[in-house]
Amino acid sequence: MKESQANSVFKPAKKNPSDRADQATIASRAIMEQEKVAREKKTARLRQLRLEKEAAEEAANPAPAPKEKRKAQKRK
Repeated sequence: MKESQANSVFKPAKKNPSDRADQATIASRAIMEQEKVAREKKTARLRQLRLEKEAAEEAANPAPAPKEKRKAQKRK
C-alpha cells in the first residue's frame, strides 16, 4: 500500500494533448501581440521623423509659384 501511494505522489499525471496545444497557442499569441506593439511603435516613430523631415525640406525649399498657362492659338 505504501508503494502505491508513493508511486502516485511522484509520478506525474498524464496530460491531455489539447492542454499542451492551448499553452502553445497562448504563448504564440502573446509573442505576436508583443511584435505587433513593437511594430506599431516603430511605425509611429518613423512616420513622425518623416513628417518632420518633409516639413524641414518644405521650409528650406519653398515651392515655386505655378506658371500661368498660355491660351491656345486658334487655328486658321
